[in-house]
Amino acid sequence: MLLPFTVVLIFSFCAELILQKKWIAVMKRMKIEQVTKLYGPAWHEKTKMGTPTMGGVVFIPVLVLSLPLIMFFGMGHSASDAARILLYPVLAAAVGFTDDWLKYSRHSSDGLTSMKKLALQIAVTLPWALWVSRPPYELLPWLRLPYPVYAAVVTFIGVGLQNAVNVTDGLDGLAAGCSLISFIAALAFLPQSPLTMLTAASACGICLGFLWHNANPASVFMGDVGAHFLAGFMLSLCINSGLLIMVIPLCFIFGAEILSVTIQIFAIRRLHRKIFLMSPLHHHFEMLGWKETQIVSRFYTAHIIGICVLSVLLFYFIV
Repeated sequence: MLLPFTVVLIFSFCAELILQKKWIAVMKRMKIEQVTKLYGPAWHEKTKMGTPTMGGVVFIPVLVLSLPLIMFFGMGHSASDAARILLYPVLAAAVGFTDDWLKYSRHSSDGLTSMKKLALQIAVTLPWALWVSRPPYELLPWLRLPYPVYAAVVTFIGVGLQNAVNVTDGLDGLAAGCSLISFIAALAFLPQSPLTMLTAASACGICLGFLWHNANPASVFMGDVGAHFLAGFMLSLCINSGLLIMVIPLCFIFGAEILSVTIQIFAIRRLHRKIFLMSPLHHHFEMLGWKETQIVSRFYTAHIIGICVLSVLLFYFIV
């Protein structure tokens, strides 16, 4: 499988590299630009504002273009098998695109309201969860759940992960690089079928191609559409491999980021104080004076360590 894996990865990388460059030019003409969020560091207005966003739109055509290669090399798998993995990233991306488009049309950092976005996330995740959930509905080998409860857990994870990757996407190369690490780790730790390996190869190629343009200083941001797409891809790989619980170690840094936001909100509303200088977590380190490239590289390192440690603990002490 090494040759098919390499072919799909290189094809996805080249397609992302080329199409993203063309899409950046289109976004510049349409003035689809980053609008600084009110809750971010003040200096982002100078360093981030005006950079083309919604780069994640390209992820979908790249995936579609790579699909014939995936199906060719993954002989023995039906279109239904591929759809079980690839449909959810597209559905999740549609929610992110809706949010991005509203921001663009309003020239504002505000898109969907929190409740409307949550409703859309549930609306695309729950039907997919009901479809892909297969018996014995195991969260762990010794923990089987009733079918409706299992589907509800998958939906909860899917919605949470979309928001987790989205809040992580605040520094050049952070979300894309951590996603690349997650997909590489998926190849190492998830049970491998040809289809799983080839779709993960496409995801790696997409992340690598996007990082070419998104590395500091970024010439494009992925937007909600890209963050939701990558989150959907991660969950889809885990549930279709039969190891849903692996989403915890594989998404370690994304979990830490969304947890920091949750803690901060709770502390402000209930304790009337801040735990972090600013949330999500990467902004806290910005406020401490760390350089953006330092934060990104150290978060990469922390993500790798977190994945390895949690995976080992999971396999040896839980699974």
